[in-house]
Amino acid sequence: MAGKGNAEAPQRSCLGCRTSRDKNLLLRFVLTPDMEILPDLENRLPGRGAYTCIDKNCLVAAVGQRQFKRSFKHDVTVMPSEQLVEHVRLQMHGRIIGLIGLANKAGLITGGGSMVSDALRSRKKPGLVLVAEDVSPAIGEKIVHLASANSVPHRTVMTKDDFGAILGKAPRSALAVASGGFVTQLLRAIDRYRNFLGEVKYG
Repeated sequence: MAGKGNAEAPQRSCLGCRTSRDKNLLLRFVLTPDMEILPDLENRLPGRGAYTCIDKNCLVAAVGQRQFKRSFKHDVTVMPSEQLVEHVRLQMHGRIIGLIGLANKAGLITGGGSMVSDALRSRKKPGLVLVAEDVSPAIGEKIVHLASANSVPHRTVMTKDDFGAILGKAPRSALAVASGGFVTQLLRAIDRYRNFLGEVKYG
């Protein structure tokens, strides 16, 4: 949670831990017309924002300390902390699903452990490899080793059923994403998601 960002970038303070960071490294929350607090994960909604670290513990602290009311200087409606954490998690999860789906429609996804392994051995390497959380250790370790040996970024996220459902096929143990803009977007979305859950540190 701690740490300073680029001093030239706009800085905001986390409502939970009070750390100042680049606002792009924080979660933004906005007020709806009904004075309800909602997350703005892509920093696109109009109006004043309030921020927390990309960490569920900071969000829980902000809710428990009534920091959203103080920040917006209004009586606001805030979900119970557990419900708001799950709401944010689901939005982040949905963002990853959406990006994989768009990449798949663009013909940039290769699915399945053996096909991903072949792609990693080919001359034209993928830009990113995603490994299912519930893949067998033997398959997962093999794919991760191949990705690391070929300097291809890899992340463990979602389940085999999730991957299959996104592709409209049977469960898949791994996905390879072709190089391009989707790689950067997916890496950011996945790392933010895992950081929020406390699995990694982002930014």
